[in-house]
Amino acid sequence: MITSVTNQRVKRVVQLNKKPAQRKKESVFIVEGTKMFLEAPERDLEEVYISEDFLGKIGETGVAEIQGKLGRCGYEVVSGEVFAKMSDTQSPQGILCVARQMQYSLEEMTERAGTPLFLILENLQDPGNLGTIMRTGEGAGVNGVIMSNNTADIYNPKAIRATMGSIYRVPFLYTPDISGTVGWLRGKGIGIYAAHLKGKKCYDECDYRKPAAFLIGNEGNGLTEETAGMADYYIHIPMAGKLESLNAAVATALLVYEAAGQRRRG
Repeated sequence: MITSVTNQRVKRVVQLNKKPAQRKKESVFIVEGTKMFLEAPERDLEEVYISEDFLGKIGETGVAEIQGKLGRCGYEVVSGEVFAKMSDTQSPQGILCVARQMQYSLEEMTERAGTPLFLILENLQDPGNLGTIMRTGEGAGVNGVIMSNNTADIYNPKAIRATMGSIYRVPFLYTPDISGTVGWLRGKGIGIYAAHLKGKKCYDECDYRKPAAFLIGNEGNGLTEETAGMADYYIHIPMAGKLESLNAAVATALLVYEAAGQRRRG
């Protein structure tokens, strides 16, 4: 059992939680909590840490699913003080994992989709928004999420928690050239829709039953002119009151569920 907060393995986990550059360098990320542990593909788990208290609880309650997976992937027990140091949450559940980052290509994402439905995110900054968008995208059947390099880190612990496990199931990638990526998608026959204040058509007046991708811009500034200019269609979400825009995750939810509903109804 690890009982020292100065242990090198403990220090590594702390750094991985705090530093995006370190996560990128090692190509790993941290996930916390029972749900995230149980849903994680075993092949991607590198290390699992559980607190002494958590070990006692699962021993008493006999949670077979947790015990079985721990037995297969192995784990390290740490003291409560050490686990609190390693955790990124105020009320740790008692289980934490180091997992390998996922790798997807644009070609793979496109080929796997029957009638593609993509999200293209430009410069979103809030990790919670990003994670919620991933979770919402999975619910609506999105085939992939494409992000500009200036978008928040999907492996940020706050983003990971907000995905509620969708991080394992929704393909995603970062692109250094979002305009080039949009152009590539257009070349594949995918219609590009920009959520934009200049949109003349209401978002529910378009046909999303064919291949489609939604461009979603920065929380405060929206899409850059260059990226917005790549869209085939500008659409808007009508609002009462004096609002000009909605939260990025909320707007995304409206768009992808409209598309999902149209496809479901045929």
